[in-house]
Amino acid sequence: MRAAPPPLAGGTPGPDALRPLLDTVLDTLRAGAQARGGPLPPGGPQAVTARMAALGPVLPETGSGPDEALRTLVHALAEGAADPAHPLCAAHLHTPPLALAVAADLAASALNPSMDSWDQAPAASALEHEVTAALAAEVFPAAPHPDALVTTGGTESNQLALLLARERHGTVRTVVGANAHHSFRRAAWLLGLPEPLVVPTPRGTMDPAALAEALTRAEGPLLVAATAGTTDEGLIDPLPALSDVCAAHGATLHVDAAYGGPVLFSRTHRTLLDGLHRARTVTVDLHKLGWQPAAAGLLAVREAADLAALGHTAAYLNADDDTEAGLPDLLGRSLRTTRRPDVLKTAVTLRALGRNGLGALVDACMDRAQDLADLVEKAPGLELRARPTLTTVLFRPSGATDGTVAAIRRTLLAEGRAVLGRADADGRLWLKATLLNPHATPGDLAQLITLVEGSTHR
Repeated sequence: MRAAPPPLAGGTPGPDALRPLLDTVLDTLRAGAQARGGPLPPGGPQAVTARMAALGPVLPETGSGPDEALRTLVHALAEGAADPAHPLCAAHLHTPPLALAVAADLAASALNPSMDSWDQAPAASALEHEVTAALAAEVFPAAPHPDALVTTGGTESNQLALLLARERHGTVRTVVGANAHHSFRRAAWLLGLPEPLVVPTPRGTMDPAALAEALTRAEGPLLVAATAGTTDEGLIDPLPALSDVCAAHGATLHVDAAYGGPVLFSRTHRTLLDGLHRARTVTVDLHKLGWQPAAAGLLAVREAADLAALGHTAAYLNADDDTEAGLPDLLGRSLRTTRRPDVLKTAVTLRALGRNGLGALVDACMDRAQDLADLVEKAPGLELRARPTLTTVLFRPSGATDGTVAAIRRTLLAEGRAVLGRADADGRLWLKATLLNPHATPGDLAQLITLVEGSTHR
């Protein structure tokens, strides 16, 4: 007799099927983190690869059952994780997600709406409409018709911004600072556009005078991509002055605020983004300073009409007569077809915390960055690159070679003691701490300094 199929996550029986499995997952996540004992597993890539290979065949002839499979693999992943919730895991724009956002993401997975037609996602599509409208209004508070699309993150958002500009003009040349994200070069390649024109950024941000000179020489429709939160240093380009230059030369302004965009929630720091509303398109990632599980990207547009260029028809998803009858058309909301309802976790977070709660998290992380900068300045053997603008701090041992700086980082990684990034600035290599954990304490930061100092003198 054929065995009954495994239970499903949805419907009325779904929660009962999920409950014991979730108990197993939660218990195993705790056990895996305890076994790891630090921000990442010790031993480096070879040790981690060996431990994963020792788990046995990925596709056995006979399955081991749900309990064993969950315990084995979740434990292995948790024990072998670089855990952004650990205060000494501070290398990248890799946020520790909020528990409530993760819980909401579970609900999204269980219900599994597919955001490519209304009949697959009735409530989710309506919720996405409300959330994107609200977030677009945060970016463009005075615009009469702003809108926003949910994306997988900055790379997709920046590519969409270039695509929309190309569709408006037939072609477009992107002008970026040397500090710009690598996705602009890739997007130009994918869209068959000219290689971006690069404006030097000797002080880390785009200089308005240098941009004006570049625009005077450049030909064709131009899209200037400024940055509000550079990947290496967390710097913000002078948006008001760049907006003036773009207006004077007839260029369109896009702002990659994947990192810095959520600073809009902070009453204390939001003035850092003055001028953002003058852009035509803006990239924002809520899986950075928004504490969402990846992915939670957004492309906000000042004029909703710009999104008409994404219109696309597939008879089985958005037939004309269905659209005319009132069924919402979702295909023009993304370049993807099947996509998750990533908006649910964001909606839950916005509702639960509000602007003030999110702003407090932003402020806490920015305060920690200032605290770390203070500690570096007080440490006689360390050098601070500059006071932080957002939550990124660059520092290095005084007088060290670039090889020594790189070796310190790799030593801490191999020992599983700390996760620091690396960044090139002023012709030198720096250790990079990106502080996105609002629970980090001054004591955690002091421990990080101690680890770097200890590795320096080995």
